[in-house]
Amino acid sequence: MLDLAYETPKPKVISGATGDWELVIGLEVHAQVATAAKLFSGASTQFGAEPNSNVAFVDAGMPGMLPVINEGCVAQAVRTGLGLNAQINLWSAFDRKNYFYPDLPQGYQISQLYHPIVGEGEILVDMGPGVARKVRIERIHLEQDAGKSIHDMDPTMSFVDLNRTGVALMEIVSRPDIRGPEEAAAYVLKLRQILRYLGTCDGNMQNGNLRADVNVSVCRPGQYEKYQATQDFSHLGTRCELKNMNSMRFIQMAIDYEARRQIAILEDGGSITQETRLYDPDKNETRSMRSKEEAHDYRYFPDPDLLPLEIEQAWVDDIKASLPELPDAKKARFVADFGLSEYDAAVLTAEAENAFYFDAVAQGRDGKISANWVINELFGRLKKDDKGIEDSPVTPAQLGGIVDLIASGDISGKIAKDLFEIVYTEGGDPAEIVATRGMKQVTDTGAIESAVNDIIAANPAQVEKAQQNPKLAGWFVGQVMKATGGKANPAMVNDLVMQKLGL
Repeated sequence: MLDLAYETPKPKVISGATGDWELVIGLEVHAQVATAAKLFSGASTQFGAEPNSNVAFVDAGMPGMLPVINEGCVAQAVRTGLGLNAQINLWSAFDRKNYFYPDLPQGYQISQLYHPIVGEGEILVDMGPGVARKVRIERIHLEQDAGKSIHDMDPTMSFVDLNRTGVALMEIVSRPDIRGPEEAAAYVLKLRQILRYLGTCDGNMQNGNLRADVNVSVCRPGQYEKYQATQDFSHLGTRCELKNMNSMRFIQMAIDYEARRQIAILEDGGSITQETRLYDPDKNETRSMRSKEEAHDYRYFPDPDLLPLEIEQAWVDDIKASLPELPDAKKARFVADFGLSEYDAAVLTAEAENAFYFDAVAQGRDGKISANWVINELFGRLKKDDKGIEDSPVTPAQLGGIVDLIASGDISGKIAKDLFEIVYTEGGDPAEIVATRGMKQVTDTGAIESAVNDIIAANPAQVEKAQQNPKLAGWFVGQVMKATGGKANPAMVNDLVMQKLGL
């Protein structure tokens, strides 16, 4: 973790007709576990398969079919908990959450209400240089996903695809520690980043592999501090849940709308009904979906087909030993070892693949120069071509080779950009390209001095102007670089021009 004196962000304040209001937000993030098979069956989790082709008998709720726990899903949940500095519960149990839905064939969902596999943890959410919010994790539990109802294939009928039914989800529940829309989006982004580093969820929000239920309430200034002191939730106001949010931008827009909706009701003398609401991005509004259920509405009881889950500490320790370097630690190392700014380190560690790439380029080289080439040249070009780092035509070894040639003085910065373009479009070894195409920088003092003398001799009027205004000496540097095909060492050219002009 970065050794910085972090400042806590101020809560989002909305001014109403009767005074100021503050937002209080908690999130329940559903992350699809990255495994090849489902939580209680061997059916595939492949996305995009033909409808109802990845369905085992137990997923379809066939009579007499018994669930069998997938050890890989359990390991991924433990791995996630460890990555969030959370308590791992060596004893946990599964419950049945009973409710009817057309794409839930069993008529219940197997979940963990009372005894989750992961207990309390935390995430440090960066809100800018030196500003962060520590968000507490209340729990992580394993549960089954439901299927998918399709309503747009026929005007009179709905269809059901059970491919997602039984896919393992981790429900990651935060405390109500988030105080604004931007923080909520930043929290989901940071959580997604950690999950991707750990390899426990691919974080693909478009495919529904990561989605958030957002709980929003409003209170008067000072009430949140009373909640912190007493842990009495009544100080926070009645919350409403915004269901299945799968976009950072929509999360922010929905929270802002919902907070203002609640404030308007309260200031008009009304009260907030605890309920589940849906966000309509086209209309930028939330609308009621159903009243918010309590635990007793689902008639939870221990699943009779599954024994309690008992795991050994030694197994947990083995998983912990295999954890990768996580984003905060990697960011701190980039700042400490390579002298990067916190901003550049954050850019390079935003995605695990980007961080691995930079690490390979920077090893044994100047970190700041390496970061400049990765961020500005490579990332810039990839963005222009709508490519990710995994599709980069330039390998870390090739980009490192370009940095080496700059460091050795064999090429200038301008030549390096031309060389990068060749490597990007044609491939090849940078050193061999420089040698075979005559791109090596001219560092011979005699040759450069001769070119400087020729330019000065041919432009007496410009010499007189430069001697009166030294800023104009740059014109001579440009002319010499042009005359040498950009191969002359720019620093040597500048020194000789200033010397010859008597400046």
